[in-house]
Amino acid sequence: MALPAVLVTNVEGRDPDHCQDSPLYLTANDLSIATGKPSLVLMSSGSTHLPVWSLSGGTTGQSVAGIVNGLPGECVAVRIEIVVTTTDETTSPDFEDVYRVHLSQLVEDAPFTARYALGKPVRTPLPEAPFHSRTIVLETYYEVVPEAPLWVRIQREPGDPADTFPRPTGLAVVKVTPLTAPPEPHVVQDVNGYNSWPMIQAIGEKLVCAYSRGSAHSIGEDARAVYARTSPDGGKTWTAETVIADTPGYGEVTVGKGLDSTGAMLLWVRRVGKDWNHDLYRTTDGLTFTRVATPKLAVPPMQITDVFAVPTVGLMALWFAGNYSDQAVHSWGKLTSSDDGATWTQTSIESELTKGEWPTEPAAVYLGDGRILAVGRTEVGPSQFQMVSSDYGATWSRERTNISDVSASTPSLILDAHTGLLSLYYYERGRGILRRRVVDPERVLGHPLRWPASEAVAIGSPIALDAGNANATGIGGSHYVSFYSGKAPDTAVLVSKLPAPAIGK
Repeated sequence: MALPAVLVTNVEGRDPDHCQDSPLYLTANDLSIATGKPSLVLMSSGSTHLPVWSLSGGTTGQSVAGIVNGLPGECVAVRIEIVVTTTDETTSPDFEDVYRVHLSQLVEDAPFTARYALGKPVRTPLPEAPFHSRTIVLETYYEVVPEAPLWVRIQREPGDPADTFPRPTGLAVVKVTPLTAPPEPHVVQDVNGYNSWPMIQAIGEKLVCAYSRGSAHSIGEDARAVYARTSPDGGKTWTAETVIADTPGYGEVTVGKGLDSTGAMLLWVRRVGKDWNHDLYRTTDGLTFTRVATPKLAVPPMQITDVFAVPTVGLMALWFAGNYSDQAVHSWGKLTSSDDGATWTQTSIESELTKGEWPTEPAAVYLGDGRILAVGRTEVGPSQFQMVSSDYGATWSRERTNISDVSASTPSLILDAHTGLLSLYYYERGRGILRRRVVDPERVLGHPLRWPASEAVAIGSPIALDAGNANATGIGGSHYVSFYSGKAPDTAVLVSKLPAPAIGK
């Protein structure tokens, strides 16, 4: 493992376009005790002696800290990674450890606590053998004031239930990578009102974005209706607004989208008033929508999510039901259709779940060979869920993932037919960050803690509920991700264009 010898502080002359190619480092010798009693020791193997901070697997409250100088003026955020290792012979992927980062900046004429941020716990499995190093991403996008010193504190969390390794680990390096701002998203609709909860779907080379508008973050108000606009140029320009659904006495919200076997777009619309309904609409051009089904379901869903095709089954969509209380009354399941959406069969997969074990707003993709992978939002708890079926959706397993940079974050998945890479998009509410994780699905099937770190691909408003709900589609070598952002009573529907990930990137 190659280690930097000193803290890099001279960053003058950097090319702004290569900001991310010039990370800064803190070695163990650049760090000092912040809390508790960690020890600066040498981990040795033969003639190799590595200085590390030994962080206990049994004593809580141990952390070390250092200050990074020289953040370049053209960068707006930083990414924080650590390199850790262990000499203990009992190390194994059967164990996990947990770390988090504390960050603040020393900004002129402001208290150094003003920009304090506490990172979320990050859990990862240990290596198979001692002396192996791991690089762990603790923070992917912390906004900074350029050129102001950055205070970084690293803490292990043995008190976290996910930290199951009782032995010490060694912190060798902290890596701080300056980041430039991601590209600005395109505006789909920003007229006055609460434009929200968009669904985006490609029909050939055309983008269709359907969304709901009302007066507030409310699903049942009569003022709320569903609209659509189309774009022939990747989201740069949009056609005039089309009204899809505006039923008197009901509030209507887009909740799921997909394609039927002919390539026409399907759109689930939840209609809430004197009763609850889910209407399925179909369009071939994004301009004219026809209602094709309003299924009567034994378990009334809170939402029905995106439609996808499964061989031998037909069309499938996942649903979830419940009331968000602390009682064990929550459930989720699947809907299937063998006639392109005209009729649907409902199946419950799990029921009588507590809110903490309830996967909501799930997104799913068919991987081939009968395998389906889904990701579900968490309403309570540290991380999103992963649900897997290997028999065309007949039976399922559900596990927690290591996807923890979330807050009421709705997932959306795209599987690239050419590369086999799976892209997961979600919006971290409260911080206003649209995130992407890219993985070979074989890596996470059966190993839900192996999702790689996220990257920030767009920035929205840091409002808890007035932004979010990512939904993605693809055309050629590009992904298009819709979300909404703003502050009540006025929010906008936006779409970000991103290159589809390539193998090795």
